[in-house]
Amino acid sequence: MRRIVGAALLGSLATWGFAAVAASPEVPGASVVPVPYEQLAGWAADDHAAPFRTFRRSCIDIAQGTAAAQSAVPASEPLVGICLDALAEPETLEPALARRFFERHFQPFEVTVSNGRGFLTGYYEPEFAGSVLPTAEFKIPLLARPDDLVSLEPGDTVPGVPPGLTAARKIPTGFEPYPERAAIEDGAVDGHTASIVYLREPTDAFVIHVQGSARIRLPDGRSVRVAYAGRNGQPYTSVARLVMERLGVRPADMTADVLTDWLKSNPTEARELLRRNRSYIFFRLAEELDPDDGPIGAAGISVSPGRSVAIDRTVWSYGLPIWLEGELPEPGGGRTMLRRLVVAQDTGSAIVGPARADLFVGSGEEAGARAGLIREPVRFVVLWPKQDGPASGTP
Repeated sequence: MRRIVGAALLGSLATWGFAAVAASPEVPGASVVPVPYEQLAGWAADDHAAPFRTFRRSCIDIAQGTAAAQSAVPASEPLVGICLDALAEPETLEPALARRFFERHFQPFEVTVSNGRGFLTGYYEPEFAGSVLPTAEFKIPLLARPDDLVSLEPGDTVPGVPPGLTAARKIPTGFEPYPERAAIEDGAVDGHTASIVYLREPTDAFVIHVQGSARIRLPDGRSVRVAYAGRNGQPYTSVARLVMERLGVRPADMTADVLTDWLKSNPTEARELLRRNRSYIFFRLAEELDPDDGPIGAAGISVSPGRSVAIDRTVWSYGLPIWLEGELPEPGGGRTMLRRLVVAQDTGSAIVGPARADLFVGSGEEAGARAGLIREPVRFVVLWPKQDGPASGTP
């Protein structure tokens, strides 16, 4: 209780100091232009109470400076101050009050890149049958994070490796990269890891590696949740792109269902293409999650359907609100308008660039059908903390 009282006081003081002006974020390779809220189509009609709840959950870790929150570009002092103000508010605000909160604390900046506006995909939490023990039916493992894994992702502290080093930057002399996918599948890390669950199909494991989390239905009727626990640091290659090249299929025609159906129907070719993606994901049992919770994102908190996005965490901080404008395809045909405030709470190997986002759609088969269709250009508008200038040239 004492901590929350302190947060409320500090948050109020912080707000008085920077509520007037927002410095433009400097983003290499992108154009960043301020826009008034009045020019965000549908801004006034959105339910701002929903993104406020999502933002406030991020604020708990941002205010405490947890390792997960700092595994992206670190939150700026003004963003921390805004979070303290958010924590002084009740979790549930009326939509009008939540809208005023965002307008008081943030300035919208539209982000565009050389090839135009932003690009949005969708992801979801799949659900598959599985077993905690290998059987004749379930023999495809999901592996736990190895005890000798040295991650090269931002936020990790590794002896002899500068903080924030990523696989795309120079690796110090004498540093030994972790084995790639094919070697791991052939047993290169046996003795350093263990299987946490077993799946029926290699394609099931592929989907979970792409999505980063899953619900696993066990033979006794129970369900367990698995969550991202690390990766081998090797480059990511899109299997969907490899299949499109193999089949001569247009990107617009390569839905998730088309991809997984082809992989299941062509197991020999599928194995060869899957192993060309050198990146490998490790998992853990997410026992802390309630059944109604969304999966754990890279920011270390449960993500919210329709309100959480994965972003490039080498560009943006976790917790930043982002306004998206565009259209979403529907599984039965047709399109719906997208006019929505979301919050950066996750990342992914394929989410690269300053105007790139991956929208969490939800859990289960229906969510998967929706997520698999989303490959859309969008207007990408970052809500930047007022009176916040990026440190050392980074946002």
